[in-house]
Amino acid sequence: MSFDQTYAAKLRTAHDTVDLIRDGDTIVAPVGVGEAPGFLAALSDRRTEFTGVQVSQILPLYPAAYLDPTTVEHVAHNSYFLSGVTRPGAQAGWVDYRPAYFYETPKLFARGMWPHEVVTSMASPMDEEGYLYVSLGPDYTIGAAKTARDVILEVNPHVPQAYGDCKIHIDQVSAVYETDNPIKEVGLPTIGPIEQAIGNYVAELIPDGATLQIGFGAIPDAVVLQLLEKKDLGVHTEMIGDGILTLIEAGVVNNSRKNVDNGIMRATFALGTHKLYEWMHRNPMLRMDPVDVTNDPAIAGLHDNLISINATMQVDLIGQCGSETLGLLPFSGTGGQADFVRSANRSEGGKSFIVTPATAKGGTVSRIVLSLAPGTQVTTTKNDVDHVVTEFGVAQLRGRSAKERARALIAIAHPDFRAELTEQAERHHLL
Repeated sequence: MSFDQTYAAKLRTAHDTVDLIRDGDTIVAPVGVGEAPGFLAALSDRRTEFTGVQVSQILPLYPAAYLDPTTVEHVAHNSYFLSGVTRPGAQAGWVDYRPAYFYETPKLFARGMWPHEVVTSMASPMDEEGYLYVSLGPDYTIGAAKTARDVILEVNPHVPQAYGDCKIHIDQVSAVYETDNPIKEVGLPTIGPIEQAIGNYVAELIPDGATLQIGFGAIPDAVVLQLLEKKDLGVHTEMIGDGILTLIEAGVVNNSRKNVDNGIMRATFALGTHKLYEWMHRNPMLRMDPVDVTNDPAIAGLHDNLISINATMQVDLIGQCGSETLGLLPFSGTGGQADFVRSANRSEGGKSFIVTPATAKGGTVSRIVLSLAPGTQVTTTKNDVDHVVTEFGVAQLRGRSAKERARALIAIAHPDFRAELTEQAERHHLL
């Protein structure tokens, strides 16, 4: 049977692919725009037919109807990283979540620690060798597909065929259905004066020829926009977005001085606009690979001058960063922050930056605190943190004592809170 005949035999409607689901199944979906909205919509429509089904993924972007507290006994969500559509459920208690280092997720599937039966993803049309490309999010999807009972793909001509380990062969696929809907676009966030100030501080410490990992959010993107005067930057990251594309188009990123993967860049998921997705198609500069290739500190740390930039919500005076919860209230997830902080620490000449505005809630709450709010989950530990940056400056913490750290962090807190933080630190013998 030819590849085209095999494909035709597996072609269904999105509604009919749900016939493959069984009670108790765990369905794995990729990060962000790589998810298959047609399948998730069909599953939502039929959710009361099932009992004990779970959907697991990082950063879902479509508000699928199965995200419903009244039907969680039928289909529930179990998150690896919360988004705006799953955060309310997690805060209310009807969405569960699984903590893990992002780079270890393929291993957790392979070892059976995250049991699963089904993988679903958006994919490109099949090539002449029978491969479909899940290039928008190979992340943990490639690894999970290897041990899944069923793989269901939404084939969309707008999905790029990228280079790298981001292909699934039609022989491995249980069912396909076709759509022609535009891929969801996530453009650059609004950059205000606080984000710009933080971006300027970080940019000053990034040398020409460095290799970048840029996290998700307004402040990391603000850093990107301050790098247009740099030269010969490289990229080894988890997310590729329009900020990095801006640097590529300006000639700032050319990967020419990378000591590893010279001339190419690697990422594990894409989150941008149609322009980015078109640029990704068969572009020899880019490799889209599973997350255990992009985020493993033993691999990423081989890059000299690796620069990691990620955001947090709260930092205490020893340097612990709470980037997932405020107290017991969940907001996001572990993601790749810890992966790349540790990667940068391993890198020769590497630097990691944890960035945050100095205050929240209209300036009434300091994000630099004596101690994290009770119950806050530590994402970057005191032993891993390197630089913390607010709009008031840079605190370099790695290698410094507890008292030195407290002084450095108070110095970059908002001036309205410095006296209070100093008094608290002295009272608790941190100064």
